[in-house]
Amino acid sequence: MEIVEVKDKVFKRFISGHQIKQVVQEIATRIEADYKGQNPLLLAVLNGAFIFAADLMRALTIPCQISFVKYASYVGTKSTEDVKELIGLNEDIKGRHIIVVEDIVDSGITMDHLLRDLKNYNPASVKLACCFLKPEAFIKSFNIDYLGMEIPNDFIVGYGLDYDGYGRNLPEIYKLEN
Repeated sequence: MEIVEVKDKVFKRFISGHQIKQVVQEIATRIEADYKGQNPLLLAVLNGAFIFAADLMRALTIPCQISFVKYASYVGTKSTEDVKELIGLNEDIKGRHIIVVEDIVDSGITMDHLLRDLKNYNPASVKLACCFLKPEAFIKSFNIDYLGMEIPNDFIVGYGLDYDGYGRNLPEIYKLEN
């Protein structure tokens, strides 16, 4: 499917399912090398990262666990720059190695907020695994330890990413047509 309609907008295929699979495997390989003999906690950011987190966890062969948090900062196709914690951390992460799993970082405002919050719980370490980064939109300065790919500052849907809650189920990434 080259073109899809999501709500009132038209999107064109941008990243294939095959490319996404390769990115996930490359990230998993790097995590396994860094965490051999350890039991990291994957902390997936809902709603968008749930598909990436599931694929990443299935690709990992090291012992690991998963938990979820939910933050929101988007309405429609725009970031509000107002970060709201909708579901907070419910795990004791003191002394644990944490890998935050995020689908996309654009401005970085939400992730910056989350990373600062996690430090209050005294984890052994916190690293970030992110499928996509929009460097043109990125305004924060944190490090992305496991980055899948950089993409242009286009609005995208699919593979967990949405437009007003729709389009998450698309197995590939589609970008908004102007």
